[in-house]
Amino acid sequence: MEVLASPTRKVHLISLGCARNRADSEVMLGSLMSNNYSITDDAEQADTVVINTCGFIESAKAESVQTILEAAELKKLNPNLKVVVAGCLTQRYKGQLVEGLPEVDLFIGTDEFPKIAEFLEQDLPKGSVRAQRTHYLYDGSLPKKNTLTSSSAYVKVAEGCQHNCSFCIIPAIRGQLRSRPIANVVQEAEALAKEGVKELNLIAQDLAAYGRDWGSSDLLELLKALVKVEGIEWIRLLYVYPENISDEFIEFFASHPKIVKYLDIPVQHASDTLLQKMNRDISRDGLRTIFGKLRASVPGLAIRTSVMVGFPGETDEDFLELKDFVVEQRFDHLGCFTYSQEEGTVAGRMKDQIEEDIKLDRQAEIMAVQRGISADRLIDYVGKTVQVLIKGLSDESDLLAEGRLSTQAPEVDGVVYINDGDFKTGTIQNVLITDSHDYDLVGRVVD
Repeated sequence: MEVLASPTRKVHLISLGCARNRADSEVMLGSLMSNNYSITDDAEQADTVVINTCGFIESAKAESVQTILEAAELKKLNPNLKVVVAGCLTQRYKGQLVEGLPEVDLFIGTDEFPKIAEFLEQDLPKGSVRAQRTHYLYDGSLPKKNTLTSSSAYVKVAEGCQHNCSFCIIPAIRGQLRSRPIANVVQEAEALAKEGVKELNLIAQDLAAYGRDWGSSDLLELLKALVKVEGIEWIRLLYVYPENISDEFIEFFASHPKIVKYLDIPVQHASDTLLQKMNRDISRDGLRTIFGKLRASVPGLAIRTSVMVGFPGETDEDFLELKDFVVEQRFDHLGCFTYSQEEGTVAGRMKDQIEEDIKLDRQAEIMAVQRGISADRLIDYVGKTVQVLIKGLSDESDLLAEGRLSTQAPEVDGVVYINDGDFKTGTIQNVLITDSHDYDLVGRVVD
């Protein structure tokens, strides 16, 4: 069914949460643009405001609701404005949201957002919900608008999750693991390469589980196909669970130059007691073994991880085990999150919930340790010439350009600020590092 729309109709989209959400937002933008909608960065100029929400933890839910209310305020300036709420919050709380947010015109769940243009043109009754569980899986032939940079893009290779972590609601929101066919992912990669994209950032809930819904892990086969795509120079792997990393994967990962030597490996904790309560299929010694193998096989490997403090029953001794593990492993990048008690999860029903002030104190302590580790690691770059993917002018100042090393992921890691030399947006250039800070580097182009 062809959807027609006025070419003057403007849509403003706000994407909250993780990179996986952003990939969904790009599909919505592609749907809208292919149906003659124009995209505006100014919400006050829009006819429709779309908020793609996160419903994973309490702070993300609060941010989503606040953003929705701020968008609804714009109706005072434009009574005909439509406010659309999409994504995880809708899928998880569709009944409550309709009742609690009467300002919203349309709610779209995690499986039906590709139909957003169609829904908008149907002029549905206010407060309509389109959030059926369809086991949706992104198709590389769908229109999509890359929103990262001209040279870098996210590629979501799977939907849902096969893990049953006791603290996580994602399988209930997104469903079980569903992997895209390899040829379909390659089709998207080739299209991005033709647009000038140099870097693919592969994302899923757990990349290492890719293909397990077919009966066996096929991440290696996917990578072997993607490295053949002409024009793509960097392939980055985000969210690789440690228990699914095989020796065969490590061997290929280490040997192929297009695969950047960077891995995002969530560990959550280092106390065996808490890892068991979290229902993680690995122990502290297992984590040490995996990290040891990776570092021995991949010189210069950068590892990013995420850890959680304040899980129910976390004792001072458990926390010290985690802190000691962070000191021992010296991760290049680390995010520390406070546990969020979520209804519908096993952990949410556990006793011995930790007080919020203790969680925040422990989070601050971990991040202080990591700040020192990061600063020490970055000092080693000073005086070296490294390859940097140039983003363009920095958001911090028009007097600086900005880019990333292959060991820095977009949006979550530090950057390289460039204060001298002729930079070329969207290219990979040699940069001499002249200074370092806690999380960022400074240098000049020396091509």
